[in-house]
Amino acid sequence: MIESRDPESVTDLTRQGVESAYALIKSKVKKTPVLTNESISTIVTGSDDVPTTLFFKCENFQKGGAFKIRGAMHALEKLRPEELDNGVITHSSGNHAQALAIAAKAKGVKAYIVMPSNSARPKIEATQCYGGHITFSGPTAPEREYVTETIRKKTSACLIPPYDHPHIILGQGTVLLELMAQTQAEYGHKLDAVIVPVGGGGLLAGCALAAHGTGVRVFAAEPALADDCSRGIETGQREPNVTTTTVADGLRTPVGVINFPIIQKYVEKVFTVSEEEILSAMRLVLERIKIVVEPSAAVPLAVALSDRWKKEGVKGSIGIVFSGGNVDLDKIADLLKKP
Repeated sequence: MIESRDPESVTDLTRQGVESAYALIKSKVKKTPVLTNESISTIVTGSDDVPTTLFFKCENFQKGGAFKIRGAMHALEKLRPEELDNGVITHSSGNHAQALAIAAKAKGVKAYIVMPSNSARPKIEATQCYGGHITFSGPTAPEREYVTETIRKKTSACLIPPYDHPHIILGQGTVLLELMAQTQAEYGHKLDAVIVPVGGGGLLAGCALAAHGTGVRVFAAEPALADDCSRGIETGQREPNVTTTTVADGLRTPVGVINFPIIQKYVEKVFTVSEEEILSAMRLVLERIKIVVEPSAAVPLAVALSDRWKKEGVKGSIGIVFSGGNVDLDKIADLLKKP
């Protein structure tokens, strides 16, 4: 089993570690596009004299429809062949589930997936399509973890955590490596800051490591209904439990044990947004950029559109990580219906 470790004892939790991870996985994942949109950038700029340009890293075009394949593929690449003999197992609301199923299939091994019973239907169906063997659990992190451990003991499968492990963190950080390089090469802009969604914190911690020493400021975005990261940063102690019904289903998990101190150290501020702001941002993406993102992916844009962000005074070239696009199309009209 891959076990979580004290971050202080893991010497590769650095920008160099992220670069090494990218060397391992870049031929196995998609280099997703970076898009801009003048009208949305103009909205964010407002009446300010200094223009803001948003650069959208579109991980909704990634294998499995989300960034998660980066961490899953890196984790499996770091395992010895004998560690894969009994398959792999994880718990996930959908995106990591799909990612691990894809990565396991590429390795020719079985993937056991524990999913909350309230997971989005398309995520369940896609995970099954990719070859994942699904068992359902309750929605909370303790419920997911209990079912996962029960199956792991029966099968001796190797646990691949969804976010709280160095190999996962380093793999997810490759999102920002690409975003920084593409913004410079394709648009001639050096990134000034990036806004990253946070649930379990693997993506945020990885991006924070990738940004360290580059001058890129890192900010986090989370739903107000799942604000454990924000509260944890304020109190200085990780919040271990989250019970929420936020529409951003990919962000319903507490920040991981390893991820939290990395976020404390390297992330400048955590912003929270309402359900209405999330859905409004999601609608704007559909209307102006003409692409589909899931609610979790719209959270960073919701932050950039908020008055709290304007008061922060961050200008220039701002990266927005669209973390995924796995949304139930049968429900999208109801989600985006204006009150």
